[in-house]
Amino acid sequence: MAQTTITVETDGQGLYEITDRAERFVREAGMGTGLMTVFVRHTSCSLVVQENADPDVRRDLEEFLRRLVPPSSDASMRWVTHRLEGPDDMPAHIKAALTAVSLSVPVGGGRLLLGTWQGLYLFEHRDRPHRRDVVLHLSG
Repeated sequence: MAQTTITVETDGQGLYEITDRAERFVREAGMGTGLMTVFVRHTSCSLVVQENADPDVRRDLEEFLRRLVPPSSDASMRWVTHRLEGPDDMPAHIKAALTAVSLSVPVGGGRLLLGTWQGLYLFEHRDRPHRRDVVLHLSG
């Protein structure tokens, strides 16, 4: 078993790849076979496994969520009551609820068993920069 916390500096909404950092942790832990749990310790961002080859996929996913859950200043969101932290805050919580704050990735041969085009991403849902803590936990 091994565990660490990485910090991801964001500069606003978007997908931030953390695959390399997670793979480095698995290598340094020396675990051949097991399971890595990835957990983000925040309620207005999330985690996704997504294509890491074509950046258009990430842009389209970001745009889809923007259209699905617009800022609370949008007329369609007038029902939102939580507005203390700005028009992006409650939509960020909704987006995090629709995605995941925890992922499990199998480990084999001392590496993450992600598919050829898969990467691990922190999905920032807030407009302004944040420091996000992501816990990586390996169990064998």
